[in-house]
Amino acid sequence: MARIGSFLIILYLTYALTLCICDDDESMYYGGNKGNLFPGFYRSSCPRAEEIVRSVVAKAVARETRMAASLMRLHFHDCFVQGCDGSLLLDTSGSIVTEKNSNPNSRSARGFEVVDEIKAALENECPNTVSCADALTLAARDSSVLTGGPSWMVPLGRRDSRSASLSGSNNNIPAPNNTFNTIVSRFNNQGLDLTDVVALSGSHTIGFSRCTSFRQRLYNQSGNGSPDTTLEQSYAANLRQRCPRSGGDQNLSELDINSAGRFDNSYFKNLIEKMGLLNSDEVLFSSNEQSRELVEKYAEDQEEFFEQFAESMIKMGNISPLTGSSGEIRKNCRKINNS
Repeated sequence: MARIGSFLIILYLTYALTLCICDDDESMYYGGNKGNLFPGFYRSSCPRAEEIVRSVVAKAVARETRMAASLMRLHFHDCFVQGCDGSLLLDTSGSIVTEKNSNPNSRSARGFEVVDEIKAALENECPNTVSCADALTLAARDSSVLTGGPSWMVPLGRRDSRSASLSGSNNNIPAPNNTFNTIVSRFNNQGLDLTDVVALSGSHTIGFSRCTSFRQRLYNQSGNGSPDTTLEQSYAANLRQRCPRSGGDQNLSELDINSAGRFDNSYFKNLIEKMGLLNSDEVLFSSNEQSRELVEKYAEDQEEFFEQFAESMIKMGNISPLTGSSGEIRKNCRKINNS
């Protein structure tokens, strides 16, 4: 673990140096002009904002490599509910009912303490300036880089919502056992297409999933007491040792059996071998010719996957942002101001 931590710190320093020599051209828009988001938004008001986020995330990932996947997942679950507005970060308070207790988030969403640490550091540097929504978006990008994945210039300028939506969290976020058509439909509802579905699913090259999210595939995929036929048999036998028919709901298994701590294209190679952990993973290869072709392309060409992943992450990060005078800049990501 110490060696992994040292590697991550070195990677972070290399990454920080690379960004220092890049030009955050404020005239460049990525994924379209979404409410005037642009990479240099904090150049004058908080010039060290990205450096601060990177530093906190690097320390968190050095402590626990899994945290990279957790932060990336928070960003995804936030953007699919009311847009990328930090609504997922709110605790229950007053009229707000937290999204943290929804089916997709309860007992699985994690990393909130890291976001708190990021926000505290930002407030110390430049009070009332950087939104929680932007901090989380930057943390997702840094999580990719710190585990060996691609980097991208993040359009910034989001503001934080003053509301949350428990029902939206329950209904908008794709579930591990969803059918292919349901998954694509839920992405389409956010303005994301099939290419985005496959590329963004590639984030499952890092991280873990709970037994409760894939048990059905092991024992009762179609309601007839039989396992999923698209699951490789020896892999399924291994998973059954960690995930019994009953009990052990919180037991964890790697989303990518070959490299759960390294962001690469191994995830797609696993799908071809029928070794995708979740139903929502394997259906990308087994249920549709177009998505199968994308899986095969990314399995063969990691650079192609990295380029598309970065493009799709920017596109997802641009879902319905609050800008201008909408929303607020929270002082504490867990509660709205003056609450």
